[in-house]
Amino acid sequence: MPRRLLALVLVVPLVAVLLLVADSPFPPAPGPGPDAPTAMVALGDSTMSGEGAGDYEAGTDGVDGNWCHRSANASVWKTRAGVDKVFNLACSGANSEQVGLTDQVRNTEGSQARRLAAIAREYRVTVVLVAVGANDDPRFSDVLNTCLKAWFERKSDCAKSLSGEWKQRVAKMTPKVERALRDVQLVLRNEGYTQRAYTLVLQSYASPVAPDLPADLQNLAGCPLRAGDLEWVKNTAVGQLSASLRTAANSVGARFLDLSGAGAGHEACVGGDRPETEWFTRLTVDFEGLRDDERARHVFQESFHPNALGHDQVARCVTAFLRTTDQAARCAAGQDGDLTAVPAK
Repeated sequence: MPRRLLALVLVVPLVAVLLLVADSPFPPAPGPGPDAPTAMVALGDSTMSGEGAGDYEAGTDGVDGNWCHRSANASVWKTRAGVDKVFNLACSGANSEQVGLTDQVRNTEGSQARRLAAIAREYRVTVVLVAVGANDDPRFSDVLNTCLKAWFERKSDCAKSLSGEWKQRVAKMTPKVERALRDVQLVLRNEGYTQRAYTLVLQSYASPVAPDLPADLQNLAGCPLRAGDLEWVKNTAVGQLSASLRTAANSVGARFLDLSGAGAGHEACVGGDRPETEWFTRLTVDFEGLRDDERARHVFQESFHPNALGHDQVARCVTAFLRTTDQAARCAAGQDGDLTAVPAK
């Protein structure tokens, strides 16, 4: 067959295919268009929802069993990410399963990842902030409760009873956090997002307590915790928790922000007679709630969480981190005393 005829035989079908494609264009890609408003979305537990910061969103302060305590003072509202809209889906008490794809319902709310998917269809999500893991196997709130009990009973330091199993509990948490992060990536991928289209940040937890507090506040007036327990929580437990969370972030390619030392010098009670310098709530009791059987179970819920000032400081650090290209950083005080993001090794 002559070369010209062979070329014609090959080209004609190709032209036909191109014409067919032109007449039947591919369906539009899922997700919002380039002109859609941008959004930042927060997922996670109490440290992200704003527990302890007050001014809770209507319907999240015990109404019909919803104790998510999403605060108008939560760090996500103060973080500057150059977006048009901010969403806080975090819920106090949430674990990794609830952040990911699940049928589990907690505090009357279901999967945060599914709610993220709905937002991602209407808004162009550019930042997703996640704080989760403490309510999985570590059960960090139970740790503090155990230490409170040790103070009341005056028998032994809770650190001695918890230190032996703490590493194992933290290790069991790691794959669960990883799974939740992969679920977040999955729902965004299903909505047409590439991993380069958004920033996924996993942040860890700050120690709310420290051993260097006035002795006259190691009681029901502030922080009824024993010195040995306070030292273990700050110098061991929180650091190990943060290290495991970094492992989870690395496994999925998420960015990581270490908050383990973020509260140094501003923990609950360390301010003594100057509580306004503290970034965490002291022992907090909802005395009005004691009158109601349903609320009575939550009267201590706000205790030892970042307060409004603490959330403001975390927001400063997150904002600084988002303005860098660092894969990992830690929150530390700058020369002005405010938190900023420092590259982590």
